[in-house]
Amino acid sequence: MLRAFIAVELPAEIQQSLVQVTNQLMQQLAGIPIRWVPVQNIHLTLMFLGDVSAANLQLVKDNLAAEAVIHHPFDISIGKTGVFPSLQRPRVIWVGVEAPSELMAVQSGIEHRMTHLGYSREERPFSPHLTLGRVSRSINPMEMRNISQVIQSSQVGFLGVARVNQLHLFRSDLRSDGAVYTKIQTVMLPNKT
Repeated sequence: MLRAFIAVELPAEIQQSLVQVTNQLMQQLAGIPIRWVPVQNIHLTLMFLGDVSAANLQLVKDNLAAEAVIHHPFDISIGKTGVFPSLQRPRVIWVGVEAPSELMAVQSGIEHRMTHLGYSREERPFSPHLTLGRVSRSINPMEMRNISQVIQSSQVGFLGVARVNQLHLFRSDLRSDGAVYTKIQTVMLPNKT
């Protein structure tokens, strides 16, 4: 069994911007228990599959490839910070992703194919974002207010545009020092003819 997910990778210049945003937030929120995501692990997740058996791996790869060929490359805009589920109860600190309907079509197509293979879809509707940090459940009300104030006053604007022309299947290995992601498959979105 391996833990797997399907995602879009970000170009180096966007990753560099995310490092700056994360460092700024880390300084402003120093002392609050937040697990910050290393920049090499920040990506746009399209679907978390969970455990995939060796027997199912080829089926997942084939379905991802079959979905990719019916879409074309498109651009996504990255910027602005926020939290899930709400400013009153921050659990995830994120940077937003604005995308054309093509992203929703790709995500929906992947989800449709993978649920047919028996993988569970998210209960919440797909909301494209890049996770910067996960807030500990043990924070106190003052720390919650602090996070909310920092996010509300955050001056993070537009960080750039990323071209989506590939989809990746990643393996996730959980280690004591955090998750390590390894690419298992990359499929191209074909250019329009």
